Amino acid sequence: MPKTFDNYPISSTFLGFDYSQNKIGIAVGQRLTSTASSLTTLVSHNKKINWDGIEQLVKQWNPIAFIVGLPLTMDGDEQETTETAKIFGKQLHKRYNLPIHFMDERLTSREASHLLGYDGLTSPRRHSKPGKKVKKKKQYGHDIDQLAAQLILQSWLNEH
Repeated sequence: MPKTFDNYPISSTFLGFDYSQNKIGIAVGQRLTSTASSLTTLVSHNKKINWDGIEQLVKQWNPIAFIVGLPLTMDGDEQETTETAKIFGKQLHKRYNLPIHFMDERLTSREASHLLGYDGLTSPRRHSKPGKKVKKKKQYGHDIDQLAAQLILQSWLNEH
């Protein structure tokens, strides 16, 4: 299986993931156009990955590799969630026997929320007054997750 971008056929399709234990943002990208598009966000129940949803996307898009966002600190060091993203990548590889590429995902959620008009906040609850409940729009987090996956995949395509 090819290990470098240049060895992938020009018609290659990739799936990108913004992984967390609660939800997974997913995007699709093509080598031919070097562009990525957001697809969906899959919600995990009791921290169990929605493999059926991923399976449907793999069948629909027939990717040649997966790009998984790697959460790092601002200094580039690994953090607690870095290992869970690596485990998710290994699980993808084991299930589909496709190459996994990890991409630094620092600030993608913040950039996604900014692009969606949420003033760079990843959560509307962050700046609420103590004791005051803030209603989240139903799509708020889902939009950010799939757009973050698109940004991760687009960054990887741009680098290669």
